[in-house]
Amino acid sequence: MDLNIIWFILVAVLLTGYAALDGFDLGVGILSLFTKKSDDRRILMNSIGPLWDGNEVWILTGGGAIFAAFPHVYATVFSGFYLALMLLLFGMIFRAISMEFRSKVESTNWQLIWDRAFGVSSLLIALLLGVALGNIAQGLPVDIDKNIRINLFQLLTPYPLVIGLLTVLLFSMHGALFALNKTGNALQSAIKEFAQKSYWVFLILYGIATLLTFVIVPQLVNNFNSFPVWYLVPLIGLTLILLIPSQLKKSNYKMAFTYSFLIIVMMMTTFAIGLFPNMVPAHDPVNSLNIYNSSSSQMTLTVMLIIALIGMPAVVGYTIWVNKVFRGKVVIDETSY
Repeated sequence: MDLNIIWFILVAVLLTGYAALDGFDLGVGILSLFTKKSDDRRILMNSIGPLWDGNEVWILTGGGAIFAAFPHVYATVFSGFYLALMLLLFGMIFRAISMEFRSKVESTNWQLIWDRAFGVSSLLIALLLGVALGNIAQGLPVDIDKNIRINLFQLLTPYPLVIGLLTVLLFSMHGALFALNKTGNALQSAIKEFAQKSYWVFLILYGIATLLTFVIVPQLVNNFNSFPVWYLVPLIGLTLILLIPSQLKKSNYKMAFTYSFLIIVMMMTTFAIGLFPNMVPAHDPVNSLNIYNSSSSQMTLTVMLIIALIGMPAVVGYTIWVNKVFRGKVVIDETSY
């Protein structure tokens, strides 16, 4: 296995880690939009309070890895998606400050404003991330100079929008399953009802998105057809999806959340397998950016791999540690948001 493939896998792992970890953060934010009581929204916000900033390290590290290992991809995507990325950045900023500002003034209206900012920014981030993946999947107008000349509205075509909505529903379900482990009593019952509803809507849209993928972007299944054993990955993901209702029925919320976590891992792995060896597929395949024509030198890849092997265990270790320390039900006190 050469360094280019190793770095493709590392980038995929980092972005998958972000989707699975910050996915439930975003889902909790979306869930808060459907929560009526201010105290309940506060509990939801505090359920992710100790975790969200650490979870976002995964996407920062992923962006840094792309910059170091595949600089042409970084330059092309960040310039081509400039406005969309600015919206994504503003969404992340507003989500962060909404948690910090909410409790600064004892006012119902003030708290409601920041609660809504928290929910809307979470929804916007999830939608934009899904739309970005959908556009990458169907290919982009990359020219011979590795430039993408496209505006925001041209990114909002049917297939990317379907993937964007699928991401919103997946994260909503994921966040609800996480929140079930952090809450109790009436709030937990309301969240369980939300989780069940979001599950069925997700399942329907998942089927639609799968059919559209075969019709609109059949090139994503080429690697699966070449090596049919890879079909086990989406099949495992589908099996886990179908098992969630039984776990909810048994009130086995930890297992249900574990399944949703693994579903995201399987879906991102499926996407990575379909994409390989491309990083940015182009409408004209000759202009596609792959792991070879967009990579740094072998020396750079070697040095950065050493750094990554030192740094990634620290990120993984911190993630495990902080989730262990803050496990259990949410308790509101004077230090809470």
